[in-house]
Amino acid sequence: MQKTSSDIQSSPLLNAVLGLAFVLAGTGFCAAQDTSLPSVGVSTAVESGSVLHVSTLGVADVKESARIPVQVEKINELVRKSWADFNLSPSAPETDAKWVRRLYVDLLGRIPSPAEQSEFENDEAEDKRAALVQRLLYDERYTLDYARNWTTIWTNLLIGRTGGTANNSLVSREGMQKYLRDSFARNKPYHTMVHDLITATGSTKPGTDNFNGATNFLADKVNEENATLATSSVSKLFLGLQIQCTQCHNHPFNDWKQDKYWEFNAFFRQTRALRRFVPGTDDIASAELIDQDYAGESNNPEKADLFYELRNGLVKVAYPVFVDGTKINPSGYVEDVNRRQELSKLVLGSPYFAQSAINRMWGHFYGYGFTKPIDDLGSHNVPSNVELLSYLAEEFRKSEFDQKKLIEWLVLSEAYQLSSKVNPGNQRDDPTLGEVPQFSHYYIRPFAAEELYESLLLLTRGPSEESNYQTTEEQKNAWLQQFSREFGTDEGDESIDFSGTIAQVLMMFNGEMVRAATRADGGGVLQQILQDPKTDVRVKIERMFEAALARKPSRKEATAFLQLVQSSNSPVEGLEDIWWALLNSNEFIFNH
Repeated sequence: MQKTSSDIQSSPLLNAVLGLAFVLAGTGFCAAQDTSLPSVGVSTAVESGSVLHVSTLGVADVKESARIPVQVEKINELVRKSWADFNLSPSAPETDAKWVRRLYVDLLGRIPSPAEQSEFENDEAEDKRAALVQRLLYDERYTLDYARNWTTIWTNLLIGRTGGTANNSLVSREGMQKYLRDSFARNKPYHTMVHDLITATGSTKPGTDNFNGATNFLADKVNEENATLATSSVSKLFLGLQIQCTQCHNHPFNDWKQDKYWEFNAFFRQTRALRRFVPGTDDIASAELIDQDYAGESNNPEKADLFYELRNGLVKVAYPVFVDGTKINPSGYVEDVNRRQELSKLVLGSPYFAQSAINRMWGHFYGYGFTKPIDDLGSHNVPSNVELLSYLAEEFRKSEFDQKKLIEWLVLSEAYQLSSKVNPGNQRDDPTLGEVPQFSHYYIRPFAAEELYESLLLLTRGPSEESNYQTTEEQKNAWLQQFSREFGTDEGDESIDFSGTIAQVLMMFNGEMVRAATRADGGGVLQQILQDPKTDVRVKIERMFEAALARKPSRKEATAFLQLVQSSNSPVEGLEDIWWALLNSNEFIFNH
């Protein structure tokens, strides 16, 4: 059953500091599948004092607000319609404190700093939620954070969490990240970015001649097994179509046939990745992605036949044909037709292109897309809200695929403002039980490993410390390798083992980042709280809760923790213990 913030109030977090056994049992790092949270919940005073400035707006009010895009009104209308159709009552609006934490995690990949949290909560403007969204998206102070977060997300999608880290890999992780970082910092339109990724030529590694970071997407996918990984990756990521199962046979559950796979695969047969070696060694220095003439398997470039075998042993021939049946010139000569250039045009013009982008972005901000799996569109898998998906896809296209505008629509919509606490009228809206998500409350989900890392980094770093991007990425990658194990699939996907093993629990309890974050003299947020001479112990405990969990402690928690400090060898030691317990609580590592 989907756990909500009502569960937070049932098992006290204060026990986390009383014994390691209890912490291991449930208050420390938890399994990704277990969304239960410790009892450190929203206090009544905080809930009753919150003010919602977006989701309480009626349809007429939205029109009058210069800050609320008109698309938000339509999203609200179509989501409310689904609530009515399923007889669901939406949850109450989320408090400002919890909502701002949610937004920072989803948009910037980290929790807000205490100063950022306080600035928003103290803002009395009626449109402060919309104003904050604008600030995070367009204020240059947040450009690096925004670009870093979306670079991480798309690097993992395009080349995986381990792409470019193996010896002699054709992929340069640094090169992939540089391309994406520049793209997101400049708010490159989504269709332009996808065109770059599908058609790129040049060197994969920064600092080499003809460098083009976009080449890293296909560099290791076009040479292996007749470009099967290129075929499956492009179709899934940019069209939301899973055609990889039709490589050897017709799909048993949808309309995709074996010929469709090989016709799509034919678009990549002109492309090769050339290895560039370190002089005098067999070590790969970089790779060069090129387009070259393709003679076909009958050695006739004018037709460039591609043969594939049916399960009954018959051999058929395929030429480049798009999934909608559009054919291109079958010539293998690049001067006659550049197949990847033609593929890009067809992908960007397909109705699946915008829909797959909307489905993925909605899933990022809401926890679930309109289909399951999120990259499996088609007549066999009807979206949960067809009208909303189609509307957003059309508006995204009209905006010339402006990703920041799309984000603004999604996070200002009513459903994103809702609490994760269910009510009697929406308990049935539980995707964890196989129900189709209707988004009548916010769905709790664990941080991604990178979000946890960036949040801990924020808490350990002093306010004036600056970090080198590449150094930070190297440190993060080393941390992630300790934290998760990756298992590759036949399609090159990765399944992340993020399940709260004993090793992972101990790393959270005793790892370098947590130790740094929980030292009173570590220079981070804890030191800033402890060194404030104007606050007593009770206020320091409140500030620790606000920094870690975006709420004040309950009366019971405040009393118990105050007693803990008073019984410790020193107040500092007691406060360090409390901070350690908060960072190792389920509530800290969940987005809710």
